[in-house]
Amino acid sequence: MTPPAIRVAAAVLVRGGRVLLARRAAHKSQAGLWEFPGGKLEPGEDPAAALVRELKEELGLDATAGPELMRRAHDYDFGRVELIALLCRARDAGSLSSTDHDRLEWAAPAELPSYSLTPADIPLAERLARGDWSDLLGS
Repeated sequence: MTPPAIRVAAAVLVRGGRVLLARRAAHKSQAGLWEFPGGKLEPGEDPAAALVRELKEELGLDATAGPELMRRAHDYDFGRVELIALLCRARDAGSLSSTDHDRLEWAAPAELPSYSLTPADIPLAERLARGDWSDLLGS
């Protein structure tokens, strides 16, 4: 029997037309790879609620989660991850610090595929780079 997928919510957090990426710290699995910030959903938790909680815990950021942009599963050696990406807005994203990542960077959507991303995040980065949601990413 296949174990259930690990459900992960990822934030497409936009500021000035740029998207926030976070690099996984040395003590984490997939260290040094970039990802969209977020985290695992708790049992019964809604993806939007998970993102609001994770962004507060990891970045000290008050944010709201908007529409779902993409949902995709990826198989890792440890199991399947279901990535649920939502567009997010921060009330104030001026000074960020992360408890879970060693670096944060704002990148133009076209630049996203040039980062060394976690495998589950690559399809989202590629779609954002193509401008599939450029009307949503405008601000």
